Amino acid sequence: MNEKKCLGCGVTLQDENVLLEGYTVNLENDLCQRCFRLKNYGEYQSTTRTNEEYKEILENVGKTKDLVIYVTDLLNIEQDLFNIREFLPNKILLVLNKRDVIPRSVKDEKIINYFKEKYDFFVDIVVVSSEKNINLDLLLRRIKFFQVTKNVYVCGQTNAGKSSLINRLIKNYSESKQELTISPIPSTTLDSITIEINDHLTIIDTPGLIDEEAITNYVSEKELKSILPKKEIKPRTYQIKAGQSLLIGDLVRLDYIEGEKNSFTLYMSNSIKVKRISSLRNDSLKNLSKRTYQLPFNQDIVIKGLGFVKIVNRGVVDMYLNQRVGTFLRDNLI
Repeated sequence: MNEKKCLGCGVTLQDENVLLEGYTVNLENDLCQRCFRLKNYGEYQSTTRTNEEYKEILENVGKTKDLVIYVTDLLNIEQDLFNIREFLPNKILLVLNKRDVIPRSVKDEKIINYFKEKYDFFVDIVVVSSEKNINLDLLLRRIKFFQVTKNVYVCGQTNAGKSSLINRLIKNYSESKQELTISPIPSTTLDSITIEINDHLTIIDTPGLIDEEAITNYVSEKELKSILPKKEIKPRTYQIKAGQSLLIGDLVRLDYIEGEKNSFTLYMSNSIKVKRISSLRNDSLKNLSKRTYQLPFNQDIVIKGLGFVKIVNRGVVDMYLNQRVGTFLRDNLI
């Protein structure tokens, strides 16, 4: 007998243990209880899956010769996309998702060229917004051009918007009524899910790799909702002198230690409050873990899961935040 899978998250349905993944009161149901309660009541329930389980799924994808769509969030792009080559030798189409939250003044061509200069293994790069239905027709044309068989895999980290993108493809181009479960919490999709878009295209959604250094893993549900932007970001620029600091919500403190007057532009959710203070007169958030950056010209400080700060001139910055949250420098994206 075939095991029935939840149409929302892909986990195998079971009716024996309410505490285990895949529980449903009736095996005739299409959704597990977790997905049902999330879709109907907005109740979030975290999972205990590990990256080792997800890596095994990716390794199996890598054994196929099928096209892979690798989805990443434009606001939270991984530090090194070369890492995906460890699992996926396939043809990979890079999809830069959530175009709607990046300011409209930023040109797609500029973003695409930034990644073409850094990475040479993508067959193509497409900027999309599943939320606003931007460039989905273009994406479908590129999928058709590069696909090897009718199977096309969708991969990427948690919260990159893979399930939202697939739901948009279903709505736009399929007769299917299936809808994947989406939520702000990491690891909503638990196992691979197969969706037949049409006779020539079958999309296979895979669970997202968990970035254990993302700030989204270490905040409350209320904070999570404010961190994830829901509309176009309005960049906030501050002219900062040595001896001044920025408080980013209750999450991050940036102290400008040394350098000429500098420009700090924040690309993160409009809901996050930012305050400029005197470094010496205010000790807020200095109880958090400190790291120091010696900045060359034109660098972004990326705070995983939160966004990034664009800094123009050279200088020295002390940053205070949760020690488990990852940060890194890169050349200015925008």
